[in-house]
Amino acid sequence: QVQVVESGGGLVQAGGSLRLSCAASGSITSINIISWYRQAPGKSRELLAAITGGGSTNYVDSVKGRFTISRDNAKNTVYLQMNSLKPEDTAVYYCNALRGPYQSWGQGTQVTVSS
Repeated sequence: QVQVVESGGGLVQAGGSLRLSCAASGSITSINIISWYRQAPGKSRELLAAITGGGSTNYVDSVKGRFTISRDNAKNTVYLQMNSLKPEDTAVYYCNALRGPYQSWGQGTQVTVSS
């Protein structure tokens, strides 16, 4: 079962940018869908963006135009470029890998956006 590890979180001012990375333990070409989620304190985990093995992408409305999901097959890594960050983007961001009936979650990376 593939394992994923997130990195790249941190503290940034409103309007700033961060790029999160989701590194997989094996080839991501075998993974059907890799998604980014986030969970803010007291809220449920929400799906933000997803990318398929074929490179198709989807975004939730709240991040369209600000966040971009991409993949580097050579590095077995999926990225989430986050621009124009807002305080309400503060959350723990998680990567999820879905391959067949199996899914894997990373440990999460904290993103804090100050006003």
